[in-house]
Amino acid sequence: MTKMLHAKNHDRDVMGMTYVYPVISRRAGGVSVGINLNPNNACNWHCAYCQVPNLVRGTAPNIDLDVLRNELTAMLGDVMHGDFMQQRVPEDCRQLCDIAISGNGEPTSCQSFDMVVGVILEVMHAFSLLGAIPIRLISNGSYVHKTHVQRGLHLMAEHKGEVWIKVDAATDEAIRRINGVDASAALLFKQVKCVANVCPTWIQTCMLAWHGEDPNKDEVSAYLAFLSRLKDESVPIQGVLLYGLARPSLQPEAESVSALKPAWMEMMRNKIKAAGLPVSLSL
Repeated sequence: MTKMLHAKNHDRDVMGMTYVYPVISRRAGGVSVGINLNPNNACNWHCAYCQVPNLVRGTAPNIDLDVLRNELTAMLGDVMHGDFMQQRVPEDCRQLCDIAISGNGEPTSCQSFDMVVGVILEVMHAFSLLGAIPIRLISNGSYVHKTHVQRGLHLMAEHKGEVWIKVDAATDEAIRRINGVDASAALLFKQVKCVANVCPTWIQTCMLAWHGEDPNKDEVSAYLAFLSRLKDESVPIQGVLLYGLARPSLQPEAESVSALKPAWMEMMRNKIKAAGLPVSLSL
């Protein structure tokens, strides 16, 4: 029996491909065709809520662009002209929403990132998808200053692409605890500014309870101040994609994290809205 896709299962191997995988995305609102540039499960961050199994520290491997091109062509052919939607997707989600460069680690650690973007755009053009759906990059922003990443971002911007950049917290301590990286809030701000000035950018924020406790007042205040500073400095942020835990963490920290109550998430959504930014909430 053919296995149906579900928003709570983002199995990268569902189609048996190396780089390409389809998911139902809560935030995109339908079928997202993912591009996994980290099939080695390597990332320079270690987020406590990450659902990647056997996550290791590292960067993306060399990418076989021909394999990527062939897999994406086959996947889009099945989605658009085959029976993929009928066989694999619940009826209310049968809409192709984007091509998303995401996966099992930080995709911009790929040394051929700009060439990957070129291949994706080439295949999208072949299916008349340029301008019809976005090409999205889901990133922690840590490599956005690199020349090859900047080239890829400019390519995306030329074709109505957008970036979802991770900002889960805005205090140095919370960033270390939640994202498992020794990066300051000041550095995150510089990275957001760097990418937003090149390509349309959304802040993507996962908020969670730690040992059953809600984020404290200082963390909430720092996060809202981070957003306010973006507005004050006229950084062209499109808005905030706020979401909670929908799938269990596969990291050792899993026992420390849990979903926040819907009422708390609604409260946070209202605070972000009051700060003057559009906000979308996915529970």
